[in-house]
Amino acid sequence: MTTPDVPGFSPEAARRDVPILHRTVNGRPLVWLDNGATTQKPRQVIEALAGFYATANSNIHRGAHTMAREATEMYEAGRAGVAQFLGAPSPESIVFVRGTTEGINLVAQSWGRDNLGPGDDILVPVLEHHANIVPWQQVAKETRARVVPVPLRPDGSIDQDAYADLLSMRTQLVVLSHASNVLGTVPPVKEMAALAHRYGAKVLVDGAQAVAHFPVDVQDLDADFYVFSGHKIYGPTGIGALYARPEVLEEMAPWQGGGNMIESVSFERTTFAPAPHRFEAGTGHISGVVGLLSALQWLSSFGRSAVAQYETQLMTYAQQALTAVPGLEVLGTAAERIGVLTFTLAGRDPADIAGWLDRDGIAVRAGHHCAQPSLAHYGVQAAARASLALYNTGEEVDRLVESLLRLQKSD
Repeated sequence: MTTPDVPGFSPEAARRDVPILHRTVNGRPLVWLDNGATTQKPRQVIEALAGFYATANSNIHRGAHTMAREATEMYEAGRAGVAQFLGAPSPESIVFVRGTTEGINLVAQSWGRDNLGPGDDILVPVLEHHANIVPWQQVAKETRARVVPVPLRPDGSIDQDAYADLLSMRTQLVVLSHASNVLGTVPPVKEMAALAHRYGAKVLVDGAQAVAHFPVDVQDLDADFYVFSGHKIYGPTGIGALYARPEVLEEMAPWQGGGNMIESVSFERTTFAPAPHRFEAGTGHISGVVGLLSALQWLSSFGRSAVAQYETQLMTYAQQALTAVPGLEVLGTAAERIGVLTFTLAGRDPADIAGWLDRDGIAVRAGHHCAQPSLAHYGVQAAARASLALYNTGEEVDRLVESLLRLQKSD
């Protein structure tokens, strides 16, 4: 197969920047199709991390010396870069967290504890990652609110009629993934947010699987909260960002206490720093912010629309190519989707599928993907998943299909 030709974008240019893609696994060139779990890092990110530790390593915000100022400037440049990347109104609407999971927990514990109560509803689509289900169950138990699942259609899209019926004046919060990590589904977030706001509900969007694949504008979406993880967008692990609408963030109490999030402390009274700093207790992942900014700049250099177009064409080819494998069924066929291809293979355990592919140097994920309700919708407990990124090629898809065909003929 010839890799899709999209003007203004070359996957080979991206591949040249990512050192790990040039290694071998079990004597075969690596095919990295586990991007839904984590993406590989370009040399620009690796060099940014090394450069920070080699030339600018210092704690931030509290030091008067040169390197403290330099590190602080780099950290706050990262905040401004994330705000620009998300279309946020200002850097002050961005809070750095360890990743999507911590961002959701921050909102659950800070906003949720103060704004949810007995009889309130939290609407949670069935396609959500566990990180966007469990924190709401925990805070609902504490506040006596109720988590209400929103069902899916057979194609893996959210049932919009059911969603509209479930909304009411009891609805205080709607949470939804901008793209599903199992089904690839991209819900109509803007329309769903507009409908939720008619009832006065807030909307939190899990962007972990979306931000690497297509442009995001939080103001256009009208999201109250938006969260993502750096390691799923070619950046380091342990760093992510939470966007919150400024007026909402300003009213939220701090979640964790410690240094960096205060104005003054005495045994009689403690006052807190303004947002976003009051949500960043302790020493943050400073080098992670530096690496995240480098990752966002690297991805943006290719042109977001061109990348999205390329990945869509590659996904279409992969969907067609996989139909050649006997007994293979892809879960989810929603019209709007990203390149996440979760599948079952008749008579094969997903872990065995992943093990077979690994012998051919092909990395996929197997298991429940931290989205057990999504799989239960299709009557399965586990599946294999191949997830695409901008550096994947048609030739790699062919290798995946060829290996699966050999697996089916191996008995």
